[in-house]
Amino acid sequence: MESVFVEIAAMLAVVTLIASVGLMLKQPLIVAFIAAGILLGPSGLSWVESTDEVELLAQMGIALLLFVVGLKLDLHIIRTMGPVALATGLGQVLFTSVFGFLIALGLGMSPVAALYVGVALTFSSTIIIVKLLSDKKEIDALHGRIAVGFLIVQDIVVVLVMIGLTALGAGTDAEAGNLAVEMLWVLLKGIAMLGVVALLMKYVVPMVTRHMAQSSELLVLFAIAWAVALATLGDMLGFSKEVGAFLAGVSLASTPFREVIGARLVSLRDFLLLFFFIELGSGLEIASLGAQIGPALIFSAFVLLGNPLIVVIIMGIMGYRKRTAFLAGLTVAQISEFSLILAALGLSLGHLDSDTVGLITLVGLITISGSTYMILYSHPLYDRLAPLLSVFERKHPYREGEYDTDEAVRPDIVIFGLGRYGCGIADKLKARGSKVLGVDIDPEVVRLQASEHMQVCFGDAEDPEFLETLPLFKVTWIVSTARERDVNMSMLKTLKREGFTGKIAVTAHNTRDAALLTSAGADLVLRPFADAANQAVEWLLET
Repeated sequence: MESVFVEIAAMLAVVTLIASVGLMLKQPLIVAFIAAGILLGPSGLSWVESTDEVELLAQMGIALLLFVVGLKLDLHIIRTMGPVALATGLGQVLFTSVFGFLIALGLGMSPVAALYVGVALTFSSTIIIVKLLSDKKEIDALHGRIAVGFLIVQDIVVVLVMIGLTALGAGTDAEAGNLAVEMLWVLLKGIAMLGVVALLMKYVVPMVTRHMAQSSELLVLFAIAWAVALATLGDMLGFSKEVGAFLAGVSLASTPFREVIGARLVSLRDFLLLFFFIELGSGLEIASLGAQIGPALIFSAFVLLGNPLIVVIIMGIMGYRKRTAFLAGLTVAQISEFSLILAALGLSLGHLDSDTVGLITLVGLITISGSTYMILYSHPLYDRLAPLLSVFERKHPYREGEYDTDEAVRPDIVIFGLGRYGCGIADKLKARGSKVLGVDIDPEVVRLQASEHMQVCFGDAEDPEFLETLPLFKVTWIVSTARERDVNMSMLKTLKREGFTGKIAVTAHNTRDAALLTSAGADLVLRPFADAANQAVEWLLET
């Protein structure tokens, strides 16, 4: 055990060093992680010897990745985006898979390998795109919301593909005459699993999560246990662990606690995924990659140019402006971690060889690196290409006006703390026409205010990851009624670091705290008792 510990400690040190270099080069960490795996594998230092332990951590990381994706499966995004999310999501998947399949056949691949490559080219990285758009403060812009919408569609498609491949793998293990029976049996088990999860979502999960939410640590522990339990159930029923973990996330997506769970699990997910990419990179041989450079460049050019182009064409036909279509289209100019997971699944089922997996991985390295720069410099790119994009825009692009009504559900003011003081402020603001989002860390308060038809969510003002999940686009005020000075100071620091452009009001109960909060950047300090006393004096002197 000591040697395993030392080996993993050494691996983490090497990965940290390589990732820091990648950060200096403005590369996504996924590229650095795979590069580290290649260096640590047989083509490099040959340090990866505890393969069972690394594989276990990798499987946990993949399960948590699918769990978090399911957790963020907000069907409201798809509804508010209307037809565009489905049209662009399914249209791009169909276009890329068909033409990718044909290109692969043209390069001499077998039909099964060509099918895997064509499908792998269709999926874009939700993690990378959301991170880049969040860093650019464009996640709530129209093109950002459209991108998130069709990325969700892609995530649903990839899970369905994995279910189908797992069923196909189970079927091929049987005799040829029993293939249809085996496939039907897998389908029936899948329907039964979906039915059980649906019943749990309706009758058990809401009650359990409300109880667990009394402690944030217990809530996160329950979420992890739930994800692993359903991943195990999915594996036992003949599906992959990933499918079970995804359903676990979906089952919690409708609860008011999903933002807190997702925010707390992001760091753990990223840490465990590190081992998946190390395992993937360590299994690659540089010699085999060299023979794949030519095909990889062809597929990479197709993904970098073809994927954005089909999105621009579809959105142009649907009546979107060329700028919105171009900025949204750039988000699909890469393949994702799901593509690599799909390749690994094909290898485990015996459908692919290591050369094809290496090809898909090499395409991933090229497209993820290239698309990162394309998204970071999307606006200068658009300025240069705008004249050429006019051909894809209707004479009267009418569609974007439809989304003005979506602003009706976006808050103007966010209030942390829904006690008597916070609810009083919220009620007065709503009476004057403001759109208010209330946030509280007490699950019973959240449930009560939701029953009163208030827009509310469960969360902690002191949690930086949670603050990043809030819909702060066009929010003019953030108000904290928390009494604790440290909570307010932490919230102020996080909001300033994230570049929040609105105003911030916090609560203080003495002069010293008020001065500290003002110096930390608060635009307004509320002092309930002092403010009430001043107002009472004004009323008394007026009468």
